[in-house]
Order: sequence, then C-alpha cells, then structure tokens
Amino acid sequence: MEFFNDIGADPLKPSLFELVAQEQLKDLLQPALKYVLAVFAQRYPRYLLRLVNRHEEFYALIMLVVERHYLTKHNASFSENFYGLKRRRRPYIETERTKAAVGQVPAGEKLRSTEMWKSLAFLVGIPYVRAKMQDYFEELGGGVSDDVMGESLDSRQIQLLTDQSLRGRFRRLFKRLYPWLNMSFESWLLIYNIAYLFNQTPAYRPWLNWIGVDVRRLGIEDFKAASLLAQKATAPTRDIRISSKIKALLKSSPRLLLDSLRFLLPTAIFFVKFLEWWYSPGSPARSLSTSPLGPAIPPPRMLPPHPHGIPFDKSAYGICPLCHKPISNATALPSGYVFCYRCAFDQVERHSRCPVTLLPAKVWQLRKVLV
Repeated sequence: MEFFNDIGADPLKPSLFELVAQEQLKDLLQPALKYVLAVFAQRYPRYLLRLVNRHEEFYALIMLVVERHYLTKHNASFSENFYGLKRRRRPYIETERTKAAVGQVPAGEKLRSTEMWKSLAFLVGIPYVRAKMQDYFEELGGGVSDDVMGESLDSRQIQLLTDQSLRGRFRRLFKRLYPWLNMSFESWLLIYNIAYLFNQTPAYRPWLNWIGVDVRRLGIEDFKAASLLAQKATAPTRDIRISSKIKALLKSSPRLLLDSLRFLLPTAIFFVKFLEWWYSPGSPARSLSTSPLGPAIPPPRMLPPHPHGIPFDKSAYGICPLCHKPISNATALPSGYVFCYRCAFDQVERHSRCPVTLLPAKVWQLRKVLV
C-alpha cells in the first residue's frame, strides 16, 4: 500500500485506497440513518412512518444541505473532508508549483458556484437515482428466484407479464435491462479506478473530469489555516451583553451542528455496525444466550399491531393473518409477524409495508422461517 501511496512525483495526489475508503463511508451513511429512523418509527409510528416510507427523498435533502456546507467551507464533500481530502479546480497546465506540497487551495483553484452545483448533482443525484431504481426493480419482483415463488404465479405477477399497455411493456423492459445496466455502470467505475491506479486518468470518477475538478490531499497549510479560523471563532469578544452572545450562538449553531457531523455520523455508523455484529448468529450475544453460565438475553418485544392494520389473533397459532389458512412456507417480515410466503410477497409488493404494524418492508427483507 505504501508503494501505491508514493507513486509519481505528486505528494498531494491521494491513493486509490483513500478514495475507495471515503466512497465506502458515503455508502454506509444511508443505511445507518434508515436503521435509526426505523427504530424510532417503531415507537412513534404516527410521526415517523411517512418519513421512513420516503427515506430516499429525506436522505437526499439532508445530504444536499450537508454536502453544500462542506463544499462551501472545506472545498470538499463530507466523506472527502473526513479522510483529509479536498477538491480543486484542475489547472489547465500542471506546473511544479501546483504539484508541490503547498497545501492551501489558491484563489484560482477554489470551487466556483458552477463546479459546486455540478458536484452536488453528482454527489446527491446519482445515489438518489440509483436507490430509486433499485427500489423499483424490487417492487417488480426483481432478485426473487423462481424456486422460492413456486410454479404458479399470483395475480400481480400474471398482470405484470401479460399487460400489453405502454406502462406494462416499460416495466418488463426495465426488469430485464436493469441488472445489465447496473453491472455496466459498476464495470465502468471499476475501469476508471484501474486507470487512476496506473496514472492513466487524473480522476477516479468520470464525472470529476466533466466538472473539471480533481481530489487532493490536505497539506500543512490547510491545517494551519483551519487552526487560525478555529482560533478566531473561539476568540472572546469585548461585547459582554447577554443578548448579543445569544444572537451569536444562535447564528453559529447551524454551522456548529453541520461541522459536528464529521464526528457524529461515523460514530453512528460504528454503533449500528456493532449492533449488527452483536446480534448476528455467531456473535457473543448468541453464545452467552446458549451458555449455561452466561445470562440469557431476552427476545425482542413483539411490535403491537397498528390501529389501522389488519386484526391479529395471538391465539390462532399457525394460521396466516392474511388468508386465514394454515401457514404454508412460513415467512417473516421485518416487523416479526409470520405469514405464508405468497401472502407476504403479494402484500409487500403491492403496499411495501407490514399489514399488521404498517411498518415499511421490501421484498428482499422477507425471511423464511425454518420450523
């Protein structure tokens, strides 16, 4: 890794490993926020259920504010700033002075409004479009194997395959082409990564070339400038009036909140990943629950039915709440309630939620129960 870190005569050019690491951090933000919202939605469904159902739009709006703040103040996206990187307007002629470890971005290389909004379009727009396309693909039954579905198809699948309208043809075409489009896009990015690794392109993403910017490491002058700004921000003022101090605090609170996300969001990701590991099948929590010497971990509390959901009879053991027949091919939703697979699949595909608790659910979240 050190070999690739020091390739070439440009000490401020980041390695591919740094760029991939910041991309992975950016990809972890959305599922971590969605997990936190889903947990709170179980306690306050009246206020947060709609927000969870529109999570992609909510996340895109939040990241639009966050990324714009970091591009304006730090000349970098949130994840780039976390890994000590920055963006600059790529010079027409790469001189030795620009390659030297000057660190601070000159005025001629600072992002203008045009580069900033183009960067926001790719930082926020591409993840949003890809997430919506993936959700639409799953709504059409993509990614579910035929052996799970069985030989016969439900009414939704029959309508999807036989609908001859323009919308029906588009759905079938999208379901057929989306896996290839997604694979082509990932291959395109992989080719650019390999080209960047061997210095065949100045940017690891094609849209950075279109915008006219590249990604650099922070230098010593950047850290000095940030330290001076922090000292000026914390310097005591001569105005001792309480009202002035309150106004200054209210004025600076949004900026302080956005800056604190640099530490809060990675901490939240670590906490979410720790919970996933702790409650995984091979985690210490499982071993303690089965050990005769260790304390038994109680099972999670069953979510109560929603007032507007279908009625659920706890005494009807082994009966599907939807078809009122003995459960066939038992399948659990994220809410914990068990149905027939066909009933659960049809319900989630049509309404994208649990029929009992009304919590959001996707087709890929269905889990077969071994009895």
